[in-house]
Amino acid sequence: METAWFRERCRRTTGRGFTFIEITIALVIFGLLLTAALPAYRDWIAAQQLANHAHYIADTLDIARSEAIKHGYRVNLCKTRDRRQCSDVGGWEQGWLLFVDENRSGQVDDDTIVLRREGPVGDGITMHGNRPVEDYVSYTSLGHARLLSGALQMGTFVICKPGQNALKVVLANSGRARIDKTKDRCP
Repeated sequence: METAWFRERCRRTTGRGFTFIEITIALVIFGLLLTAALPAYRDWIAAQQLANHAHYIADTLDIARSEAIKHGYRVNLCKTRDRRQCSDVGGWEQGWLLFVDENRSGQVDDDTIVLRREGPVGDGITMHGNRPVEDYVSYTSLGHARLLSGALQMGTFVICKPGQNALKVVLANSGRARIDKTKDRCP
């Protein structure tokens, strides 16, 4: 009796499994799905990196504005190459400084309070400002964006990553920043 039950049990368990052809077909289908999904995933990652950087710039501008109000002095955000002094050459992607400008010189002096130092952006992201924000953004103690000469400062930063649509961080006349999506493809 035990041998008949054992034979029946063995007959049911043999034949469970996959054939070589079934496994091969499953691997081919998996490979095709992976091949189709990877470019879309890379594109999504690149778009997220660009959006994160745009939000970071907008947040930095908001911090500069609030720090100017809090300290009661002018607070500047300027591009930098060496993370020590403001620079007039290159793009914002090389880094920037956020500092309290008590003497309104527009430069980082030995006794200047530096609030933030940012290094190069990386990830192939570029960032350029139009003429009013090409080199720096400066906030007065009232939170208004003004050039060091006192003139109104409004402008747009264009943030790009190859193959993506550009994002714009727009500095409004109130001193606040917003992010605009564009249909312009980055080179």
